[in-house]
Amino acid sequence: RAGSLIVAHDNVLKRMSVDGFVEFLGMQTRADPKEALPVVTFTSDMTFHLNGDEIYVFHVPRAHTDGDAIIHFRKSNEIHMGDTFFNKLYPFIDSSSGGTIDGMIAAVDKGLAIGNDSTRYIPGHGPMGVKADLVAFRGMLATIGDRIKTQVKAGAKLEDVIASKPTAEFDDAFGKGFLAPAKFVEMVYKNLQPR
Repeated sequence: RAGSLIVAHDNVLKRMSVDGFVEFLGMQTRADPKEALPVVTFTSDMTFHLNGDEIYVFHVPRAHTDGDAIIHFRKSNEIHMGDTFFNKLYPFIDSSSGGTIDGMIAAVDKGLAIGNDSTRYIPGHGPMGVKADLVAFRGMLATIGDRIKTQVKAGAKLEDVIASKPTAEFDDAFGKGFLAPAKFVEMVYKNLQPR
């Protein structure tokens, strides 16, 4: 209403325009009002030239959802990872909106590839981060994801995977947020099921 120009990936407009359902949370979502919808959408990437900075925005498919984008403020050397980076927290991966653990890892790899040791990484949740935080987040995702994938391929039941505590060494660093360790394991397990 104040005149902001909202820019997002094409899939964000599609999802925000209709009622939805976040399966893992059992949560109904309502279509957003017209003034909250993106006015400009993009398919793969775009560049803004604003306030003396070059701002490069690009889509990262099937990460937290199917509409995620990473924003690189090139001059100020900051990268906004959005919900593809939960700093010091287990992330929420919305399978019902196209999110996957492999897509999350791929998004983090892209963020790491365009940054350097001086880059500040802005997470969707948690405190401002640096490269070491993003590296730790990626390591956690890959390790836990691989452990759960191995058990899923072997036909393990959810309760057995939870009981194996595949997150144990990461719980102190990442397990005190929105998703408790067992819920994170359940989410990843369900995310890895054939659809």
